[in-house]
Amino acid sequence: MSESYLEIERHRAAIARTEISRPVRLSIEWAILSNDTTFFDYGCGYGGDVQRVANLGYTSAGWDPYYYPDVPRAAADVVNLGYVLNVIEDPEERRQSLIQAWELTGKVLIVAAQVLINAPSKTQIAYSDGIVTRRNTFQKYYEQAELKTYIDEVLNVDAVPVALGVYFVFRDEAEKESYKAIRFFSRTSTPRVRIPSKRFADYEELLTPLMSFFTKRGRLPVKGELENEQELLSEFGNFRRAFAVILQATDEAEWDAIAYRRSLDIQVYLALTHFDQRPSWHKLAPELRHDIKAFFGSYQEACTVADQKLFSLGNSRVVQTACDKSKIGKHTRSALYVHVSALSSLDPLLRIYEGCASRTIGRVDGATLIKYCTDKPQICYLFYPEFDTDPHPALKASIVIDFNTLYITHRDYQTRKNPPILHRKETFVTANYPLYEEFAKLTQQEQQLGLLEQKSDIGTREGWEKCLAAHGVEIRGHQVKSVNS
Repeated sequence: MSESYLEIERHRAAIARTEISRPVRLSIEWAILSNDTTFFDYGCGYGGDVQRVANLGYTSAGWDPYYYPDVPRAAADVVNLGYVLNVIEDPEERRQSLIQAWELTGKVLIVAAQVLINAPSKTQIAYSDGIVTRRNTFQKYYEQAELKTYIDEVLNVDAVPVALGVYFVFRDEAEKESYKAIRFFSRTSTPRVRIPSKRFADYEELLTPLMSFFTKRGRLPVKGELENEQELLSEFGNFRRAFAVILQATDEAEWDAIAYRRSLDIQVYLALTHFDQRPSWHKLAPELRHDIKAFFGSYQEACTVADQKLFSLGNSRVVQTACDKSKIGKHTRSALYVHVSALSSLDPLLRIYEGCASRTIGRVDGATLIKYCTDKPQICYLFYPEFDTDPHPALKASIVIDFNTLYITHRDYQTRKNPPILHRKETFVTANYPLYEEFAKLTQQEQQLGLLEQKSDIGTREGWEKCLAAHGVEIRGHQVKSVNS
């Protein structure tokens, strides 16, 4: 079929969504879009994101050449170019759309496009540099790295991967580095008050912002970083004295643990900046510079420590040893399996290793487990959407990243009649996971009844159902019940 005879109906590629699109949702989760930022959707289709962002209380508008052609294209702090590039069949027009969206951007441009992780079906017609779908729309499928190269070259920027097919492009270098660093911050909660003293009780309201700050950054603030600084300093003279009152009422070891984890978080971030052009000291956000000074003394020292860890990963035995020694996760002969919630509690070497995989694809949205392969240089992200609710959840999909080639392989298990399932769920999470006790009790029951003995037989749904039937039991909730009860 000749290209000139094809009339591509771009508007038919618009998707009627029932919820906020993934790129915009990620921008809200990462606080890129917040109460004091304006939002503009460039190529908004039916306008679903515009409406939903407005419903959340943000200033929101959008333009679309087919559905909303009369709305003016307005500058905004955050501009979304969501799944637009992949539906424009003319390469020059595609390029101009990216440039125009960037020109409207005050702070962050969100770029999302279809990413190729499976080969398109044979029934589609090749057209320009993409394919024509059955609905007579055009689709260009990018490789993840290809999309970054395209954005970087057209706009002369360094786009940051957020998820598969989703990038953030920052106007401000320091804000970009802050975002990259905060992605590796482990979750911490403020230590509880254990020995309530009268002095602490008298000043609790005044001290709460200081406690929150230390929980977030693992250090005391410097001048200008705390909102209620004036009141606090006029009462205590300096931050150290104020913090001494907090230490009397809480467990000092818990604060030390927060500081230690934050220093590891910074190491993970710095190790991964080695792959790009490592930012100069002055391009870091002020709070990040203060973190580095507090934990390492100097930027050079921090980078040296981080690089030593990174370079050691070139030796496959280092990864294998770190996996073998891990007190977190489920060990098998050829892998360590860890729930995503436990990632920040792992040995920093394993966090950096996973970061080497996720730095090309951002966060693997919706993944449940991370599989560290110890027999080959691979990391797999496994999707079990019912992990919390199903006592033995089935595998829905996997994404494998090969470190030698950086190829991304996607496998879909949804249609399999007999998918692999999980047992002993508590082994994948840490003891402070909200459902840990519930998982552990079920495993204990199953062990006592001998349900878990034939490992090779119970790894799939059908094998497990046979095992339950042979024992005359069924699982209801997270409890084993006799079929007759």
